[in-house]
Amino acid sequence: MNPPETTTLREKLSGTVVTAADPGYDAARAVWNGDIDRRPAVVAECATREDVVTALAFGREKGLEITVRGGGHSFSGSAVVDDGLVIDLGGLRGITVDPGARTALVGGGAVWADVDEATQRYGLATVGGTVSDTGVGGLTLGVASAG
Repeated sequence: MNPPETTTLREKLSGTVVTAADPGYDAARAVWNGDIDRRPAVVAECATREDVVTALAFGREKGLEITVRGGGHSFSGSAVVDDGLVIDLGGLRGITVDPGARTALVGGGAVWADVDEATQRYGLATVGGTVSDTGVGGLTLGVASAG
C-alpha cells in the first residue's frame, strides 16, 4: 500500500504525525507485546482532544482502517494495524480529581500509575490494574488484552 499524503494532517495536528519515513517510527508503532510487529501507514500522536477529531477525519477521508492505542499494553496487538492509522492517546494522560465527589476524570492515554499518583494526593485509591503501566481505558473497558 502506498502511504497516504500526510501534509495536511501534519499542519493541523498539534501532536506528532509519524510515518515509516520518519525517525522514531519503530518506537511510535510499538506496543508492550514485542511479538507484535505491525506497520501502520500513519501514527497520529495526539496531544489534544481536537487532535483526535482531526486524526479520525483524516483516517475516514483516506479510507484507512483505524485503531486506538491508549496505554500501549495491547497484548493482542489490536492497538496497531498494518497499513492503517493508529491514533495514539499517549499524550492525553491528564487526570482531574474531585476529592469531594470522590471521582476522577482520566485522559485516554493514562496508565494506572498516573491514576494512583493523582488520587493518592487526596487519600483516595481506585480498584484497578495491578500493573502500573497498564492503560486505564483498555482495562476499564475490558479490552486491556485487546487494546
